[in-house]
Amino acid sequence: MQADLIIVGAGMVGSALALALKDSGLNILLLDGGPLQVKPFDPQTPFEPRVSALSMASQRILERLGAWEGILARRASPYAEMQVWDGSGTGNIHFSAASVHAELLGHIVENRVIQDALLEQLLASGVQVLGEARLEALRRNAEGWQLKLADGRELQTPLLIAADGANSAVRRLAGCATREWDYLHHALVTSVRCAKPHQRTAWQRFTDDGPLAFLPLQRDGDQHWCSIVWSCTPQHAEQLMALDDAAFAAELGKAFEQRLGQVLQVDPRLCIPLRQRHAKRYVEPGLALVGDAAHTIHPLAGQGVNLGFLDAAMLAEVLLHALQRGERLADERVLSRFERRRMPHNLAMMAAMESFERLFQATPPALRWLRNAGLSLVNGLPEAKALFVRQALGLSGDLPELARVEPQTS
Repeated sequence: MQADLIIVGAGMVGSALALALKDSGLNILLLDGGPLQVKPFDPQTPFEPRVSALSMASQRILERLGAWEGILARRASPYAEMQVWDGSGTGNIHFSAASVHAELLGHIVENRVIQDALLEQLLASGVQVLGEARLEALRRNAEGWQLKLADGRELQTPLLIAADGANSAVRRLAGCATREWDYLHHALVTSVRCAKPHQRTAWQRFTDDGPLAFLPLQRDGDQHWCSIVWSCTPQHAEQLMALDDAAFAAELGKAFEQRLGQVLQVDPRLCIPLRQRHAKRYVEPGLALVGDAAHTIHPLAGQGVNLGFLDAAMLAEVLLHALQRGERLADERVLSRFERRRMPHNLAMMAAMESFERLFQATPPALRWLRNAGLSLVNGLPEAKALFVRQALGLSGDLPELARVEPQTS
């Protein structure tokens, strides 16, 4: 089987890229190791433990891909405020959408909801999708790339896109070099019901052990649910996972300083090792890496999927413009335009998250004083906070056309 473009990985980023290119005239094949089926959504079903904090830039991309309506039809939780404080001191900072005359900072959405809304659009498009197709071998040849699947089928394409996640098989089989390190922390994720409503606010407390986030969820108008992301040492994570629900709820409430009252109910917990990874190059002739296949960051601010959607929108834009000019899409000079525009932004976000993570785990008194003073200082500077909010909303910076407030045509 041959295709003009093969995307490996039909997760959120790979699906978004395929949708962004669906009207290009290219013969596109999207393949994934899992089944590609849209599950019926029951609004009473428990929350999925893995969620994303979608920025307004991501919302604009999803709207233009036709998937946002499907997300809202299922379940999305808007938030307009963010409260961040240092659990070891007095420093705190408050962000508000109103500071930049916006209604919202973003939405907390379950990853499964985003995935199904995108897949729904894909199955109605002209893009070929191939589920339960696990990549086993990859070889470069004169025509580009030859892929061998676990069931023996062989595929051929001049241009291969790796969108297959943090443990990308494409990246590994193609021999792409990465820089990576272990945070020596695990993220414990679940959903909980609290005594007090979350007030459409994302809450984050920095503890000596790591950051703890309560992200607002909403079901049938009930604002007492939150998604939990608790970053802690492997030893502490193991202890927390071993507790029964009542004991865990008590520990969680104490760690969160009971800001939302008693934790009344706890859903099943997941524990995820945290590792930062960044490909040294996003592209080479006939190959591009997007999303977690190119970069994974600390879940401190929920920016991972937003970076991935911007990757997908930017790569689609570069390829569509190259098509209009009659250029060869697999040419490294074409693909490098994507790398030049996305790598600086991704590296800057990764550096910022790394700095925050290190600063808030620092134990020397001078550094503790610095972070407390810094939070309080920034909290008193409306212009600085507005700049941060505009960046988070996707109102500034080098944005792809799909993410801009008013998309430009060329």
